[in-house]
Amino acid sequence: MSSAYDYLQQNAALILGDIKRLVQAQSPSLNKEATDLCGEVLQSIVAERLGVAAEVCHQEILGNHLSFNVGNGPLLTSILGHFDTVWDIDEIPMIEKDGKLYGPGVLDMKAGLVQSIWAVRALQQTGGLAAHSIRFICPSDEELSSPSSRQWIEQQASGSSRVLVAEPAVAETYEAKIARKGSGRFEVHITGRAAHAGNNPEEGISAVLEMAHQILYLQSLGAPEIGTTINIGVAKGGGKLNVVADHAQLGVDLRVTNLAEGLRVEAAIKACVPHLAGAKVEVTGGMTRPPMEQTPQNLALFKQAQQAVKRLGIDLKGKSVGGGSDGNFTSALGIATLDGLGATGLGIHARHEHIIIADIPLRAALIAEIILGEDGPQG
Repeated sequence: MSSAYDYLQQNAALILGDIKRLVQAQSPSLNKEATDLCGEVLQSIVAERLGVAAEVCHQEILGNHLSFNVGNGPLLTSILGHFDTVWDIDEIPMIEKDGKLYGPGVLDMKAGLVQSIWAVRALQQTGGLAAHSIRFICPSDEELSSPSSRQWIEQQASGSSRVLVAEPAVAETYEAKIARKGSGRFEVHITGRAAHAGNNPEEGISAVLEMAHQILYLQSLGAPEIGTTINIGVAKGGGKLNVVADHAQLGVDLRVTNLAEGLRVEAAIKACVPHLAGAKVEVTGGMTRPPMEQTPQNLALFKQAQQAVKRLGIDLKGKSVGGGSDGNFTSALGIATLDGLGATGLGIHARHEHIIIADIPLRAALIAEIILGEDGPQG
């Protein structure tokens, strides 16, 4: 067994303590003050465990983004992990029970971030970091589709030989994530003309009726057989039962497995035209994340990782998943990217979100061994 794993097992209680510290620093994506305080806790953990300070990318509205550089070897590996969560302050508690740690963002993805920090510490302490440089890229707005951090992430990842994403492993099977769908968000704004529903309905143009036509059109653009799905998650319009509605709005979520499909559907959504004479349709939004496809670079990194983690007795499997992450951005740049290397557990974005405590040292060691590579020291 690897010396890094031995070290991580010996420090399991400290790793769990750091995870709890970061989870207790609650960080809703839209709460800049809380998210920045969480970022300060993250900086403290990194300073204590790795001895480096953050480079802070200040933001006016959302939380500040953080990066950390460790080591000076020729092989640069970036580790990508966000510290914002979908949970409002005190919406769910942190509880340790039956070998599991529950709490806001514990699985998505604070535990994975802390495990990565300790993976690098283990390499520092066991002499495995000499040939490597590590860059931690820690944005604060991933749960919002990274509106302020995408360009910064791409700049930070530039020059990396590979990017390891500490998002949670696939639920229940604990596979790595070797492909992710790309996503788009759109709003369709519909304008009609109000009129009295009893006295002169013919003078009105129903935005709600136009909305119904647009829903049918939008749904027709999907191609689920190749992974292209469209979800109308928001549909609202009108105001009073006796008034022909003069306004309506749709919120549209798009998921695609390849860039060509994203471009096709994005163009079709933006080409929406009114069905009713006199109605107006305006579309805003677009693709927010490119897909993380199974590129030759990504598949080569996955195969290397499979070989590396055999030293831990792990038979690493891979799976394509529907949700996106910031790894989509680095993959689209042509940088070898492997996702789903973080914590094990269940309940992403659910009230029962939790991690498996006993798996913490092994999952941290998994990242350490992937950094060392398939030709690393044998146990």
